[in-house]
This record gives sequence, structure tokens and C-alpha cells, in this order.
Amino acid sequence: MITLDEALMCAVAQARPLGDELIEIDAACERVLSERVTARGQSPRAALSAMDGYAVHEADLTTVPVTLPVAEAIFAGASAPPPLARGTCARIFTGAPVPAGADRVVIQEDVRVEDGAAVFDRSPSGGRHIRAAGSDFESGETLLEAGRCLDFRAMVALAAADRDRVRVYRRPRVAILSTGDELVEPGRALEVPGAIAESVSFGVAGLVRAWGGDVVRRARLADVPEALEAAAEAALAAADMVVVTGGASVGERDYARSMFASSGLEEVFTKVAIKPGKPVWVARAGTRLVVGLPGNPTSAMVTARLFLAPLLAGLAGRDPLLALAWRDAILATPLGAVGPRETLERARRVDGGVAILGNGDSGAQAALAEADVLIRRFASAPAAAAGETVQILDF
Repeated sequence: MITLDEALMCAVAQARPLGDELIEIDAACERVLSERVTARGQSPRAALSAMDGYAVHEADLTTVPVTLPVAEAIFAGASAPPPLARGTCARIFTGAPVPAGADRVVIQEDVRVEDGAAVFDRSPSGGRHIRAAGSDFESGETLLEAGRCLDFRAMVALAAADRDRVRVYRRPRVAILSTGDELVEPGRALEVPGAIAESVSFGVAGLVRAWGGDVVRRARLADVPEALEAAAEAALAAADMVVVTGGASVGERDYARSMFASSGLEEVFTKVAIKPGKPVWVARAGTRLVVGLPGNPTSAMVTARLFLAPLLAGLAGRDPLLALAWRDAILATPLGAVGPRETLERARRVDGGVAILGNGDSGAQAALAEADVLIRRFASAPAAAAGETVQILDF
């Protein structure tokens, strides 16, 4: 067995982007840029009013009160208006182009209208309320760097650059294969003697999507070697990564690795000195990745968070280490001593820190839904009292 840190670094080394593609901007949110985004033009394209009010020559307001005829009304989206003559003003609205010659917009709350003319009772103060042409960005300016995830803020900048398509890293295609004669699809377990509702693949599928992947196949397979081998071959043909749940131990019907034998499986690592999740493994089949997760739900989801998350992040163009952002937290409940394997405790955030969950069994599913952090306990660590500092990872 290798240590958790060694296994994580092995996984990170495999997490290289898959390539890129050109997509429509409507589909770009949460994708990762494979090239920098530059502006097609400057913004604003012309000087614009930042407020509803009246565009004026400030020199016309040196002596107040003063009444100025309103030469025209200018609305957002209008073509460039004619220059503003001295001794006049223009009714203007937010986002409208400011006429040449005008050097201030007086907000409408500071202006009276009498007989169609604008009356300025006092000298204006404060900002000029004009957005200068190019004050946001210039033509050709870089707005977003390659590697940036297109979150909701970045999407605004992307659209502002006047780009209708963008080049992004491809999302990894993932096939999920659940093995075990005892498993049936949810909704049938109570009607089949000895059956268990298969649950792990649904959690894995959710994690895949959350970390940038697309689930292209999800199959439940009986422990029949010929059928498993055929399913493995089909999954490798359809996906960039195949995740196998169950069959990772050394029982008579543990076929998770042997089902890929004809694909020339090259092991990255097998077995990690952690609890839960010791049987987790990662391998390559040519250009495809294969990840084997334990069959027990908690073990499967803990190892999926530890290894699948950085793998998926890296394949999708993100920094895989961002998926491994351990941080300190205060322990709200005591913890016992740790055995010879590093231990990941399921816990939840509470006022004042993190609290261990009561049911730590590797097959627990109800408690799994309550866990939102993993507490990392190093091998042979002594018991920890409430108030001590522990390392946690968002779960």
C-alpha cells in the first residue's frame, strides 16, 4: 500500500487536460478557457451617460440660476447625436451617447422643467456622470486569461468582449459501471429477495458532474466475467474515464481489474493506506483512465472525493490541486486514537467547528447525507479532544 499523499500525487500527475473545443457562449458557463479572451472593441464604444438627467456645457452653469432650452432627447441605443450647441442642453438617459461638447450630465433630481426648458438653480457638484469611451476596456485588451473557469462573473466579461463563441477545454466523458449480483435498480430492492438498491453510481454521477465531467454511461453489472469484459470494452470506447464500483477486494467474484485485462491495463496505484477506502485503485488503459472504487457507499464516496475530484478537475482544464484544498478547523467533538492507517472521518460543520458523525461504518448511507467535510487523521495519531485543530476537506 502507498500513503494517501503518494496516491494523491499519482492521481494529480494523470490529470492532464483532454483537449479543447469551440462552443457557443450559451453553453460556456462553468467551462474552462483554453485560450485568453480579448475584446473585439472598446467599451464603452462612445462616451455614455451614467445617469438620467441633462447633458450640458459646464461653462454654461458658471452663473446660476440659469435656464437652458432643451435641444433634443437622447436615449440608450441611439446613434451618435449632433454636437451640443453652447447655451443649450439635452435631455439624456442612462446609457445614452453623450453629444460632443457636453462635459457633464446634471442628474434630473437637480433640474426643474418650466415651459419645456431646463432650469438649473445651483452649480453642479460631485461626479460628471459620464462614462468615457474605452474607460472599461480597450479594443484587443485581454479580459480573461486561459485557464479561467467561466463562472457567472467571467461570463459577463466574455459577453462584453463581443464573443459569441469561445474555445474551452473538453469535459471528460465518464462511464460508471457498478458490479455485484446483489445490486438492483432503486425501486425494486424490496421485491427481490437478498437484493440491495444500488446507490453508489448515483452519488458518483453527481460528483462527476460537479467536478466538470459528463456521464455518458451508467450500467449495473452482474458478476459474470464475459459480460463484465464486454461492458469494460464498450465503456472504454465511449468514455475518457471509466469508474468501476465494487469488485476491488480479493474475493472469488471481485473482477474489477480482471475485466479490463484485454485492454492492457497499466496500474497507477493499487491500495492506499487509508480508512475507509483501502481497495481504491487507478490505472490507465491506453489513453483512458480507469478508477476502481470500493463497493461500500461511504468508502466509495470518500475515495471518489479524494481521487475522482482532482482527476476530473485536471482533465477538464482546472488545477487539480484546487480539489485538494485542506484547511484547519476546530474540533467540536472528541475523536479517538487512530490505527495504522490514515483515517478520513465524516463530519459536519457546526457552530464553533466540525463535529464527527455518529455512524462511521463504511456501509452507512443515511449518515453520509449529513457529512459535508472530511477530517484527516494521520496514522497512529493519538486521541483528539474538542477544541483541538484538525485538517478538513470539503466533502
